Amino acid sequence: MRCVIARFPFDLTKSGVLQSMQGVKPEPAVGETVIIGRRTYPAKQVGQVITRQDRRDFSAGEVLRAMAKLGFTCRTLPLDTGPARGLDPLRHASAALGSPDV
Repeated sequence: MRCVIARFPFDLTKSGVLQSMQGVKPEPAVGETVIIGRRTYPAKQVGQVITRQDRRDFSAGEVLRAMAKLGFTCRTLPLDTGPARGLDPLRHASAALGSPDV
């Protein structure tokens, strides 16, 4: 499959990605992740390995789109949106927005 990551075209296949990621130890999964085989990798790590580009050159979204098209399971970790203990809803909303206490 042809895809564009960081303005460069790549011809990726599922077997090619599996082979590239073979033997690569996953970093701690934070944020967007891709499940390859039985391991969960950060999207940026996968992008770096398969494109051989610096992680600052592409977004995690570009990698997730490409990996999803190839049939890999992609996930984004949700932000913790539950209310903090001891805060009423108004103070929780204020804290979530980053404004000073009410």
